Amino acid sequence: MIDLKSYDLPELEAFCKDLGQPAFRARQIFSWMHKGVTDFEEMTNLSKELRQTLREKAYITRPQVERKQVSKEDGTIKYLWRLRDGNCVETVLMRYRHGNTVCVSSQVGCRMGCAFCASTLGGKIRDLAASEILDQVLFTQLDSGAEVSNIVLMGIGEPLDNFENVMRFLELVNHPDGLNMGMRHISLSTCGLTEKIDKLASRRLQLTLSVSLHAPDDETRSKIMPVNRSVGVEKLMDTCRRYFETTGRRISFEYAMIDGVNDSDAQADLLAGYLAGTGSHVNLIPLNHVEESPLKPSRRVRAFQKRLEDRGVTVTVRRKLGGDIDASCGQLRRKAMGGAEAAERM
Repeated sequence: MIDLKSYDLPELEAFCKDLGQPAFRARQIFSWMHKGVTDFEEMTNLSKELRQTLREKAYITRPQVERKQVSKEDGTIKYLWRLRDGNCVETVLMRYRHGNTVCVSSQVGCRMGCAFCASTLGGKIRDLAASEILDQVLFTQLDSGAEVSNIVLMGIGEPLDNFENVMRFLELVNHPDGLNMGMRHISLSTCGLTEKIDKLASRRLQLTLSVSLHAPDDETRSKIMPVNRSVGVEKLMDTCRRYFETTGRRISFEYAMIDGVNDSDAQADLLAGYLAGTGSHVNLIPLNHVEESPLKPSRRVRAFQKRLEDRGVTVTVRRKLGGDIDASCGQLRRKAMGGAEAAERM
């Protein structure tokens, strides 16, 4: 059976041609799916015969709401979606004055092993298809009634570890016959897969790249982010400079503030030295507590911020949303699945 929603328009046209259908049918089918239609019978401008043929050859992905948490503090909504194969992923809708942002997952679980993240505790189960990433945007809008104006690929999983499916998702969500989401309204976060960052740069997309740095020295970063053991901060920063030179797009560096680990003045100075003259932006993140982790939120966020700003670095502190719900990525999924998925991991 074909996952039809993961097809781009040319592939749909070829599919329709194989069925003896004119090319314009592909655009009709594409439009229906990107409105959130879940059954071919709802495609009322297609013939009964064609709808029957589509049911026999293809399916339309549709996640089910497994759990839903709504913050009483700020209206943040956290979804746990159950997928076609029974696996679950999380999506978060965040409300800001400038619009609504949806944070989507790119994998079921994660194999990157970052010490401060709940998403990685059960390992990676599988990659998400382009349709399953797109569904998180579509069905969050449909369920919440809130129009999404920005997308962040910063949920469960490492987006660049699922490179081709994520690129396909970006193509689909950007399509004028679909959600028509401009690339400048999309952010992609990576823990620093350097070869994939170079590959992304070659596409010259106008999205915002966010690099999860979290420490400016190899000793600290390797302890909390195993990916650094094969990359190193120096190589990562060289890759980021190449990305900026190739795309002209400023990089945002994510920095989770961890008490006594990465929040010293010396580390602030080292970070400022790396970023001097790059126009980069640092987003300091107050750490979300993960029950299974000994790491604690830093008490020096403002001092660290001032140290960077005094050295010419543009810094923001991420507003903490959904504080009264399971805020950290992976927590809701882990609680719901009870760790059972770990036995299936790759």
